[in-house]
Amino acid sequence: MWGRNVYDSISKFLQFQLTVNIVAVIVAFTGACITQDSPLKAVQMLWVNLIMDTFASLALATEPPTEALLLRKPYGRNKPLISRTMMKNILGHAVYQLTLIFTLLFVGEQLTLARCSARRQPGC
Repeated sequence: MWGRNVYDSISKFLQFQLTVNIVAVIVAFTGACITQDSPLKAVQMLWVNLIMDTFASLALATEPPTEALLLRKPYGRNKPLISRTMMKNILGHAVYQLTLIFTLLFVGEQLTLARCSARRQPGC
């Protein structure tokens, strides 16, 4: 029961971390290509990773095992740690997060430009 619980916790942690890191890398790379500057500096990226790793590991490590874990078949030794379903979840959540982030960045930029043009302030 404990072994299955640990395996499930590791799988959930990997899914969460891969999703967050894929999004972070794509946002940093895209920002660097478009604006010639990364949206997050190196120290900011390290802080985000530190916070995300800590809270994710605490949340997933404190999940107690249940009797329902014993009802399912054990995983084989050759089963990959990242299954096809997990990969679909990772990519689906990454696309959703990227869409949301880029939409907020674009809308925020447009609102800033609209405010500056309405005030007619130079260098805004």
